[in-house]
Amino acid sequence: MSLFNIFRRKSKKNEIPLEEVRFVVFDTETTGFKFSTDRILSIGAVSVLNGRIDLKNSIEFFLEQEKSNPESIPIHGIIKNHKYSKLSEKEALTQFLEYIKNAVLVGHHVGYDIKMINAALERNELSPLKNKYLDTNYLFKKTKVINYLLKNDKNYSLDEICQELNITTHDRHNAAGDAFLTAIAFLKIVNKLKINTLGALLKL
Repeated sequence: MSLFNIFRRKSKKNEIPLEEVRFVVFDTETTGFKFSTDRILSIGAVSVLNGRIDLKNSIEFFLEQEKSNPESIPIHGIIKNHKYSKLSEKEALTQFLEYIKNAVLVGHHVGYDIKMINAALERNELSPLKNKYLDTNYLFKKTKVINYLLKNDKNYSLDEICQELNITTHDRHNAAGDAFLTAIAFLKIVNKLKINTLGALLKL
């Protein structure tokens, strides 16, 4: 195959209409913010396809962890001896990978969640995530400037974005609830950006 055809195939792949792309919006709750020592307590995710949130096709896992941080408990409400059914870290990661497959991942400040997931994958001798991903904080910034080339240095919290987009907040600071709110915000942001293809969205 010629080099031209290789580039052409890659270009066509990114020209996929957004309604044909499966997105997985996800969130993690953790014991803290240190990738080397803190641990994932829960993972929540929901599938988005053709502009619709598929609540019936959502997941929420609670993970067995020996580590606990009393300072973070008031935020996420997950205590060490929580009564929820829990999975081992490796089993939760395996099921998460099976769920997302090759979907484009979406999250709010998603870089943190990606790094936390990858740290857990490395601990369990599993390959790191290779999925493309999008950050709703970054995408929302693009709706605030007329020219996409201009910079917006403000970092928006999920609460701030929900307020500006008239999204009623509920079930905050649990992984499943935050994933659902982020999915609603993502769809509203994409609508504001008036972008129709995956390639255009990834190039912002």
